[in-house]
Amino acid sequence: MGLSRLEKAQTWLFRAAMSFFFMLFQFFSPRRPAKRNLPPVSNPLLLLSATQLAKKIRRKEVSSVEVVQAYIDRIQEVNPFLNAVVKDRFAAALQEAAQVDKLIEEETGGEEVLEDRLPLLGVPLSVKESFSLQGMPFTAGLMSRRGVVASVDAPPVALLKRAGAVPLGVTNTSELCMWSESHNHLYGITCNPYDLERIPGGSSGGEGSILGAAAAVIGVGSDIGGSIRMPCFFNGIFGHKPTPGVVSCENQYPPTSGRQEEYVSSGPMCRYAEDLLPMLRIMAGPNADKLSLSTKVDLKKLRFFSIPHDGGSVYTHPVSKELLDIQKQVVEHLEEDLGVKVQQVCLPELRYGFQIWDTYMGLPDKDGKPPQAFAELMGEPGRPVWPLWELLKWMMGKSDHTMAAILLAIVEMTHPSKASPIIIQKKEKLQKDVEELLGTDGVLLYPSHTRVAPKHHHPLFRAFDFAYTGVLNILGLPVTQCPLGLSEEGLPLGVQVVAGKLQDHLTLAMAIYLEKAFGGWREPGAN
Repeated sequence: MGLSRLEKAQTWLFRAAMSFFFMLFQFFSPRRPAKRNLPPVSNPLLLLSATQLAKKIRRKEVSSVEVVQAYIDRIQEVNPFLNAVVKDRFAAALQEAAQVDKLIEEETGGEEVLEDRLPLLGVPLSVKESFSLQGMPFTAGLMSRRGVVASVDAPPVALLKRAGAVPLGVTNTSELCMWSESHNHLYGITCNPYDLERIPGGSSGGEGSILGAAAAVIGVGSDIGGSIRMPCFFNGIFGHKPTPGVVSCENQYPPTSGRQEEYVSSGPMCRYAEDLLPMLRIMAGPNADKLSLSTKVDLKKLRFFSIPHDGGSVYTHPVSKELLDIQKQVVEHLEEDLGVKVQQVCLPELRYGFQIWDTYMGLPDKDGKPPQAFAELMGEPGRPVWPLWELLKWMMGKSDHTMAAILLAIVEMTHPSKASPIIIQKKEKLQKDVEELLGTDGVLLYPSHTRVAPKHHHPLFRAFDFAYTGVLNILGLPVTQCPLGLSEEGLPLGVQVVAGKLQDHLTLAMAIYLEKAFGGWREPGAN
């Protein structure tokens, strides 16, 4: 069913307004430097998965110190271009790597004992700065939190460290983790390794950037509207948003409020698909038993579905031809290679994806307490900011906040607080239809975004395209973001693979399959 005349008029007016604000923003914004390319990867250790590195370290084919040093060298080589790692712990990491090598020398139980007890022993790890990592900054890019240092490890970080991983440092986020570009006035702006004039996504954009640049092999991100999947898509890597509640989201900043805990997930980000499942098993801790991660998946016995776009939302732009084409190629490959039928389906309620996300993010908790206002978070630990005053300060170059954060606070200030019964009904209908469609053996292909990585600041004028990822948070489904090669411009392509609740193992199996079929991560500059 197409758009009504009213919806078409709303769409035209909305996009015309965005074009006007885009021109205004360009006038006040500094110019970006000309495009440059990253140095190519020279150390072959950087081209191995975490699983392969752990095996080589256990077998003493390479030392943990060598691997950690290789990644330190790569970070030092590319981070001046990317601004992805905002604080390192290189000296401590090398000390921990030396202890790993000593432990392996003294181990008498054999390789199997080490693999079972410490599956990531000696493998480097990067961590999103909004996760608490002991001794590291813990600000989420907020100027007023400058100087805040984490005193403990967030649970998934602690579990990865307990499995032997060696943290190298923390990576940049959007201000307060609520925007699709990783930019804040504390650390600055992060760039995409495939094109420095483009964004790496957000809020886990520093993670996506450093992983895509082959300066990290595994990392951790969080996702309440696409904050794992958009950076993974824009930077050509794998990422998994688990079923909510499986991986702990404690000791992250900002904390959730209202009903947001139901929609946020913490999960793995990596360059190689084979690392997703072991990482998820570790990060989930005892909750891993809720998932069927040891179950072997026969893809030929699954039911496959494809949705090429949201049906024409007023808020989102059309999906680009190159992303429609690559999803079609995935469909054709599945049908030809596996002998399955991929059914193209239409779920009309997806047109309301942004409104659904926006409504449910603002719902009060079971005690009736609403989510914390964004203007309050921006002012912590002091008083809430005045958004219009901050906008005026920004135009004079005096604000501590980014334009994205200021606009979000303004929108929230003028936003009606009452939830629309119509949108609640649309969500409930969509939830029912999706759960009936997928069951326990269904897999859905859905676009990751409307286009490949945008240029810096451009998301301000296509602010709601994240609905392609955000609506899946509200539905509570596990989703794996899979890279599918590069566009003609050399930018990553990809697709979201979705399954029913607690069926994470299906999307992880699909990631391994699609990596073999489409090549997985590609080195930036190597088309």
